[in-house]
Amino acid sequence: MTLFEKIVAREIPAEILYEDDLSLVFRDIDPQAPTHLLIVPKKPIPRVGEAGINDKPLLGHLLLVAGKVAEQLGIRSTDQGFRLVINHGADGGEAVPHLHIHLLAGRPMKWPPG
Repeated sequence: MTLFEKIVAREIPAEILYEDDLSLVFRDIDPQAPTHLLIVPKKPIPRVGEAGINDKPLLGHLLLVAGKVAEQLGIRSTDQGFRLVINHGADGGEAVPHLHIHLLAGRPMKWPPG
């Protein structure tokens, strides 16, 4: 069972900001920006490249949740903005083998990223 599955199951505490039947949003414990949230599907999918065709609605749902949470936090305007990041594999920076989206905001983001 992954760390994120344990958070979803409430076996490990997290600062949860949003939840619905498909997803959970909580603060990252090692934030890389003033706002650093993780958007996690409740369904355990190891990584985005392993999602199947049946996961298509869930993947879209996660992006819509990102917009909804950004609006709730007051960071959806293009004047402020936010960045979404999905890591896949070791070279991609993946640390937990459970698909998740990083939502980063509260500082200017550089390009290209790290």
